[in-house]
Amino acid sequence: MEAVLYFACAETAIGDLLIAGDERALVFLTLAGREGMPALRAHAERFYPEHRLEECDVHLAAALRQLEEYARGERTEFELELAPAGTEFERRVWSELCRIPYGETRTYGALAKNLGQPGASQAVGGANGRNPIAIVIPCHRCVAATGLGGFTGGLDRKVQLLELERVHSGTGQTLLEFES
Repeated sequence: MEAVLYFACAETAIGDLLIAGDERALVFLTLAGREGMPALRAHAERFYPEHRLEECDVHLAAALRQLEEYARGERTEFELELAPAGTEFERRVWSELCRIPYGETRTYGALAKNLGQPGASQAVGGANGRNPIAIVIPCHRCVAATGLGGFTGGLDRKVQLLELERVHSGTGQTLLEFES
């Protein structure tokens, strides 16, 4: 039987999303909607060369539902199987990102310190930028010591996600109050 990566697009309150996964786990999420197809194809060719892409939201229904709940401020944690493809260091960074509570931020330096590599802020930032499952692996919660830092989905989208979480978390943390 041929291996398949299923993909689906969704319009949400936080914008158009493109997600992909197999029967068991989510492997890709971008905030670019259909315009993200070249990135999905490149990701699939690199990490899943034996898979063919097929549009089908049935296998992605739980992820789509949870993302819509998140976009409406009704969900603070995801209950999804994830299988992000990357190096061991990248997967360690992404795991650390998942420890950042909803509505809070951490600096690249703080993540590097938590990983036992206090001088690796730039490497953490690079791994953060290569996160293949945006939002669910909350790379938007990682910021530079001097401000927002970067975001593959664009700084406007990063601000939108942080503001959504700030409003619904009740933490009172503003975009300029970063925990380091």
